[in-house]
Amino acid sequence: MKAVKYKVLRNDPVADGVYDLVLSGDTSAFTAPGQFLNITVDGLYLRRPFSVCSYGGDAVRVLYKVVGEGTKKMTALRPGDAVDALTGLGNGFDAGRAGESPVLIGGGIGTPPVYSLARELVKRGVRPAVYLGFNSSADVVLAAEFVEMGVVPVVATADGSLGEKGFVTDVIDPAAGSYYYACGPVPMLKAVVSLMRIPGEVSLEERMGCGFGVCEGCAVRTTRGILRVCADGPVFKAEEVIW
Repeated sequence: MKAVKYKVLRNDPVADGVYDLVLSGDTSAFTAPGQFLNITVDGLYLRRPFSVCSYGGDAVRVLYKVVGEGTKKMTALRPGDAVDALTGLGNGFDAGRAGESPVLIGGGIGTPPVYSLARELVKRGVRPAVYLGFNSSADVVLAAEFVEMGVVPVVATADGSLGEKGFVTDVIDPAAGSYYYACGPVPMLKAVVSLMRIPGEVSLEERMGCGFGVCEGCAVRTTRGILRVCADGPVFKAEEVIW
């Protein structure tokens, strides 16, 4: 974990209520896709945790959805503004488990860490199969950037306005692939774990207080006991989580 002062390079709307925030500064604390950072929001006591979409050099990218007072305030950030953050938090995906044909599954704003993992796998010469689920075409993020990477995602929307109609679990072959990685809302993750017939990892979303394991406000039940999503996760082996 490292405290970093960033400068805003970009903070633009890219989907319905979703903003693309790019920060300039030290990214050395990030070591694996799936880690997160905790951002201070002016006037609010608790930091806000966000999954990282990409990192490297002197830039880190976050996609966030406006869901409350903190994220609403963040939409006012402009290029050149300063942002205080705790970086390199949590344990990310284990890309070494991918095998020859990994499957990546993202749901809604859970797509950014899946995109980060895809970038890492492609660097290693591995082409994953990617499945993305959204409520509608207005919510779709990063699909075009997967294509630019050379990985064409299968997109499902609940209302059928883009790609396949239905949930992301409707378009996945549960037995195909060597290993899977998933991030998204809890109902989606629960459905994915019940569906898949190959081993995998899931990245959990939970409300957090401190973000680094002190307050124990993001506890989750696992086969290893009560663990903290921020410090012991957010990525867990799929079979560990007790839903």
